[in-house]
Amino acid sequence: MGPHIRRAGAALGGLAAFVVATSVLAANGPPVTDTRTGKTWTPDMIPLNDPRSGPMDPAVDRAFDPRSQVAMVPGTVVQRPRANLMGVVPITAGPTMPRVTLDAPSLQALPGEHWLAILYVTNNSANTIDAVVDCHFTNHAAKVQDVRLLIPPAGPGERLGVPVRGPRTDLFVDSVVCQLMSPL
Repeated sequence: MGPHIRRAGAALGGLAAFVVATSVLAANGPPVTDTRTGKTWTPDMIPLNDPRSGPMDPAVDRAFDPRSQVAMVPGTVVQRPRANLMGVVPITAGPTMPRVTLDAPSLQALPGEHWLAILYVTNNSANTIDAVVDCHFTNHAAKVQDVRLLIPPAGPGERLGVPVRGPRTDLFVDSVVCQLMSPL
């Protein structure tokens, strides 16, 4: 056989393989690449008769329906966190400005550990204050954990960053709200 015939045969073989691959993809759907791991999953890796491809069983798959969670940490957890001095603000406390202000805490999960909220407490007065703050970790407005923070003394005009340790991350939390209990 001449070189032209061999090339034509190889091209036809490649074309046949392409047609077969295209028909398999059309029948099973395109492969999917997991953006987190980079792994490419093809439909034949998870068979259609796999029980995971059917509807969820609420008794088994509670993690996919956080509203069904009924777990909570009983009582109130008292914490004495270390505070970080974030800066100093002008003394503005008076008839229209409270002595202490709180900034809305940010909520994040430390994987495999616990939920963490960072709270900012600002002393707007000319006196040292000992603040007491209650924080409520919730899941769709249902209590998961209540925390009482005994914050270290804040000097005049000091703004403190305070870590608030929440429940374990195997308990779902979607918000945290903190309120000043003392001084008012």
